[in-house]
Amino acid sequence: MEYLRLGSTGLEVSRLVLGCMSFGDPKRGAHPWTLDEESSRPLIRQAVEAGINFFDTANVYSAGTSEEIVGRALRDFGRRDELVIATKVHGRMHDGPNGAGLSRKAIMAEVDASLSRLGTDYIDLYQIHRWDPFTPIEETLEALARCREGRQGALHRRVIDERLAVLQGPLPRPHGCLTSSVSMQNHYNLLNREEEREMLPLCADLGVGVIPWSPLARGRLTRDWDEETTRSQTDEFGSTLYRPGDRVIVEQVARIASERQVPRAQADSPGWPAGRVSPRPIIGATNLSTSARQSPRSTLS
Repeated sequence: MEYLRLGSTGLEVSRLVLGCMSFGDPKRGAHPWTLDEESSRPLIRQAVEAGINFFDTANVYSAGTSEEIVGRALRDFGRRDELVIATKVHGRMHDGPNGAGLSRKAIMAEVDASLSRLGTDYIDLYQIHRWDPFTPIEETLEALARCREGRQGALHRRVIDERLAVLQGPLPRPHGCLTSSVSMQNHYNLLNREEEREMLPLCADLGVGVIPWSPLARGRLTRDWDEETTRSQTDEFGSTLYRPGDRVIVEQVARIASERQVPRAQADSPGWPAGRVSPRPIIGATNLSTSARQSPRSTLS
C-alpha cells in the first residue's frame, strides 16, 4: 500500500479510502441496501490487512450504526495510532430543533455522539457533510475550532455544489484557530469530470487534499448500464446523479476492460491528475471479491 500526505498536512493516509456508508443496520436510516455488522466486519478486516488506514463514515449513515460497526471493527482489527478515522456532521439525527445542520450547538452535540459511537477519544478528520445556508460560516468554523482543541481532528470541508465563496481565497480562520480546512470530498469519476475545470486546480493552489467520492459512479462503471442492484433500485440520491447519455462512457469502459482482460473497476480511471492534487478516492464494497478487484494501484494506475 502506498501512503501519502493529506493535502498540506503531515497526516499519512493510504492511497485508497474505505467508504463506510455500505456498513450499517439496513433497518435504520435511508439505506436499506447496507450490510449488517456480521457481513461488514470481514470487509473492514480485509481493508486493514491490505494496508488501508483511512476510513470514511458519517454520523447520519444508517442513523449512526455505521459509526458503531466501524468503530468496533477497527478496535478489533487495527491499531488506533496507525488508523485515520474520518466522519461527518450535518445530517438530521433527531426530530425537533437543533437535530441537524452546522450550528455550534448541533456540532458540539454531534461530535460527542460520534466519539461515543466510534468508541474512540478523538476523530482524525471531522468533515462538513453539507452546506448549511441557515448558519453563519463564522459560527460553524468557531465550533470546528473548538472541536479541534478537544482533539477531534483536522478541519475539512465537503460538498461544494454551490462553489462556496469561502474557497475562492484563503479560508477564514476563527479567533484562536491556527489552521483552516485541509481536505475536500469531490464527486469525481468518468461520468462526472466537472471538478477538473476549476475545483481541482483550486484545491491544488490552496493545498487542500482531495478525497473523491463515488469514483466508480455508484458501481455504474463496473456493470452493464441496464443491470440493476438492490442499491440502484433503492438509492434515491444516487438516481439523480447520472444521465442516459452517460451510457456510452460505461460501454467504453466495458470495451477497454475486455480488451485488456481486466475487471472494469481496474480499467476505469478519469486520468487521476498527477502533481499537487494526488486524489485519495473513496472506494465502497459490499462483498470481498469487489474489494479485492479495487485493490491498490490496479484501480489507479
